[in-house]
Amino acid sequence: MKRRTVHLVFGVLSLCCVGVALERGLRLRQTMSLNTKIARIAAAPVGKEATTAPLSAPRELQLAQALALSKAGAHDAALKGYASLIQAGERDPVAQQALFNLGNMYLRQGMAQDAGALPLFELGKQRLRDLLRAAPEDWDARYNLERALRLAPEDQEAFSAEQQPAHEQRRVRVPGFVAGDLP
Repeated sequence: MKRRTVHLVFGVLSLCCVGVALERGLRLRQTMSLNTKIARIAAAPVGKEATTAPLSAPRELQLAQALALSKAGAHDAALKGYASLIQAGERDPVAQQALFNLGNMYLRQGMAQDAGALPLFELGKQRLRDLLRAAPEDWDARYNLERALRLAPEDQEAFSAEQQPAHEQRRVRVPGFVAGDLP
């Protein structure tokens, strides 16, 4: 009886190990396939008329293509690729990486332009803030947002006293009291 139980336990453990090995093997195969597709995208020449990956493609492949388009200077096509990844509503790691890359793309464009760069900086800062709302522990996004805030500080005019609406002031005379400022 003991020998039979030990063999049964060993058989079950062996089957579990085989199952784990098969799952890891399938995941490795999918990853290798995805890596070859990404390598083809990186090797392909990218022009301004480039298109994004189809929506049926894996999200990682769409992210890689949007990144390649951004690096190649096809910012409009990259924006479409990032937008398709972000608009899903959920903030999975691929969408978070897309937000990070989109924010950095806007910041790079803003640094490349001398005049009229403020809207690009604001878009980049907003994308990084969106990412930090979803993943507050992302230190790379915090660092890039801090750098963006140093390059293009927030507009403090909205908080200054001159910009606040003037309140109506009246002098009131109260008999028996000396006019003066209140303590």
